[in-house]
Order: sequence, then structure tokens, then C-alpha cells
Amino acid sequence: IDVSMFLVSSGVDWARKGAGAGAHLNPFDPTMDEMIQNVVNAGCKIMVCPPCAKARGLSEDDLIDAAVLQGSGGMHELIKEGAQVVSF
Repeated sequence: IDVSMFLVSSGVDWARKGAGAGAHLNPFDPTMDEMIQNVVNAGCKIMVCPPCAKARGLSEDDLIDAAVLQGSGGMHELIKEGAQVVSF
């Protein structure tokens, strides 16, 4: 399954370098940085909302290598090609 993420609002922080180094969803899970790296290693594309990043003072240089600043048009193109969407 091809998976892409489109991070918005405070979710954009998960693509910031080092943001999840000490964050765990529960004490027995890997860190968020490790979880993000796992999805990257599996081929996931990570798109970050440019206005959401700008509002938090983030530029593309602040993001992990696998993340790109991309407007909602990138997600819309995937949907037009038949992608299914899960939002939470």
C-alpha cells in the first residue's frame, strides 16, 4: 500500500527535525522520531502544509529530509488519481 501523509496544524511539528526524540505515545512504544522514520523507511511520502509550517516559524530546512512543504494540491492530486483518505 502506498501511503502519503499530509500534516496540518500542530501535526506539522512531527516533521520537524528532532521534535519527537523524547515523545512516546505510550511508555512501551518507540519514540515518535523512530515511528516517523519507520514510515519513511517504508516509502511514505510526507507533505507539510506551508501556511501551518510558516505559522510555527518552520522552513523546509527545519524539516526531516523525507518531508516537503507542499500545499493541499499535492494531496488533491493523489485523491484525483484514486487515493483513499483517512483523516484524524
